[in-house]
Amino acid sequence: SIEAPMPGLILEINVKVGQAVNEEDPLLILEAMKMENVIFSPRDGIIKSISVNKGEAVEKNQLLIEFE
Repeated sequence: SIEAPMPGLILEINVKVGQAVNEEDPLLILEAMKMENVIFSPRDGIIKSISVNKGEAVEKNQLLIEFE
């Protein structure tokens, strides 16, 4: 699973549930302190669930994406 590394705002989600991703694929963009942070896939896998929506504010360590 991927958790938010810092509090911020979800600007963009680049994947869908069921999508296969490769290591280092960009999954989403998290804006924190006026900077855009691209969250990359830590490994190859399939997206099991996405726990956030575009425009949503998230807290540090909040679950963002789960892998199968």
